[in-house]
Amino acid sequence: MSVKSIKPYNFPAKDVRENFPAPLLFIGWEDHLMFAAPICLPLPADTPFGALGAAVLPGTYGVHPDFAKIDWTKVEWTKSGKPWKPDPAKSLADNGLLHKDVIRFRTPGLSGLNGSCS
Repeated sequence: MSVKSIKPYNFPAKDVRENFPAPLLFIGWEDHLMFAAPICLPLPADTPFGALGAAVLPGTYGVHPDFAKIDWTKVEWTKSGKPWKPDPAKSLADNGLLHKDVIRFRTPGLSGLNGSCS
C-alpha cells in the first residue's frame, strides 16, 4: 500500500539487517492453522537449508501432531509466493535467501489437525 504524506517522510528504517543478530527469515506452514502467520527467525546466512527441517523448525512447529509425520523429501516450497526448489545441502544464502524473505512449505498428505484444511 502506498503512503501519501503531507510532509517529508524521511527517516532511517529500523528493520535493516544490521539491527538484528542474523538475517530474518519468515517461514510459514501451509494448511496448518494452529499457526496463524509465518514465524520469523533470525538465522545465520551460512545455515544449511536442510537444517531447517532437522534442527530449526522442530523447536517452533514441533508441537503440532503432524510435524513428526513430515516427509521432507516431498515438501513443496514457495518463495515470495512462487514455486521454489531449494537445495538442502546449500546454505540459506546460497539458496538465494535474504533478510526478510518469506518462504512457505506445504506437506502433501498433511492438511491440518485431523485434515481440517482439506
